[in-house]
Amino acid sequence: MKVLVINCGSSSLKYQLIDMQNEELLAIGLAERIGIDDSFLTHETIGKEKVVIREDLKDHKITLGIVMNALTNPEYGVIKSMDEISATGHRVVHGGEEFTSSVLITDKVISEVERCANLAPLHNPPNLMGIYAAKELLPDVPMVAVFDTAFHQTMPPEAYIYALPYEWYEKHGVRRYGFHGTSHMYVAYRAAEILEKPIEDLKIITCHIGNGVSITAVDGGKSVDTSMGLTPLEGLVMGTRCGDIDPAIVPFVGQREDLSHQELDNFMNKKSGLLGVSGISNDLRDIMEAAEGNNYRAKLALDIYSRRIKRYIAVYAAMMGGLDVIVFTAGVGENAIDVRKDSCSGLEFLGIKIDDEKNNTRGKETIISSDDSKVTVMVVPTNEELAIARDTKNIVEK
Repeated sequence: MKVLVINCGSSSLKYQLIDMQNEELLAIGLAERIGIDDSFLTHETIGKEKVVIREDLKDHKITLGIVMNALTNPEYGVIKSMDEISATGHRVVHGGEEFTSSVLITDKVISEVERCANLAPLHNPPNLMGIYAAKELLPDVPMVAVFDTAFHQTMPPEAYIYALPYEWYEKHGVRRYGFHGTSHMYVAYRAAEILEKPIEDLKIITCHIGNGVSITAVDGGKSVDTSMGLTPLEGLVMGTRCGDIDPAIVPFVGQREDLSHQELDNFMNKKSGLLGVSGISNDLRDIMEAAEGNNYRAKLALDIYSRRIKRYIAVYAAMMGGLDVIVFTAGVGENAIDVRKDSCSGLEFLGIKIDDEKNNTRGKETIISSDDSKVTVMVVPTNEELAIARDTKNIVEK
């Protein structure tokens, strides 16, 4: 079975073609600037040179058609026709409370995802564009929706209910949903495989640290708490998101700066975090370089960033009543040696000890804790696309 995994943003379309017989990656690509001038598609068939296809990508339907042409191109493609594709798996950011697992996409499912769009207005509409395009261009190919929020639906009410008027939850669905669930699930289960231990016996904290950052407490293979909330804004310090703040700051600054609700939301989501504190960049690499040059605000941004990660690790260890494994993943988690070290420094009382030599690694599965560390600390590169393809295969076959 060959599965085409599709992940649509508002002006982008990422895809992977995976042969699920042996979970072999066949092709990968990214369409950028959809609906904008100078749009293009970067396509790579594994084992062949990358090609850049410059086309007018007016919308996601046209873009998916060009992706299909690339996959079947005699020179740089990988399949003879789209008939070889058995299913498409779609990343959908928000499934609300309706979806506790991945599902076969039907008209009813599409309606529910549309209804959840008010909870994720920046994410669900672009995700739906990919579904609409695939439904039209590949009408006979089954589609599966894999939700970022689904893994976190095992959280108990005391973890997801906010201390706000309860009718807000009943009327408007105001609660913690959590995100990056596909990534958290993949790396938690992969860590158990690497350690050759039943995941049911493990208390794991998964740290998905990229431009977006979230941490999840995984007890016995189930998410029992996570740092992101109603939206991805809550929780840790991120590239441009503020994470946890005193909510009274919003009206306080709004009045004094004469800012609208939309302007305040924009500041918290797009002008805060590492960018807001450092004044330099939302890219951790730029900030680390500036910090090495003794830039005060860059160093401060790094300290706040690592301190927040450390706080959540300690809180979740206490909440689970123990800790066996910490997993670092995503762009920063897999590659930023100093961030991993600083985030664990001072947690020796929990049995967490990093080995500097083992930690000197990037982008590969490895254990970075010392031999005498009671808690195993690991780096596990995430593979959300493979997780989506696995769910798609299982659901379509059933």
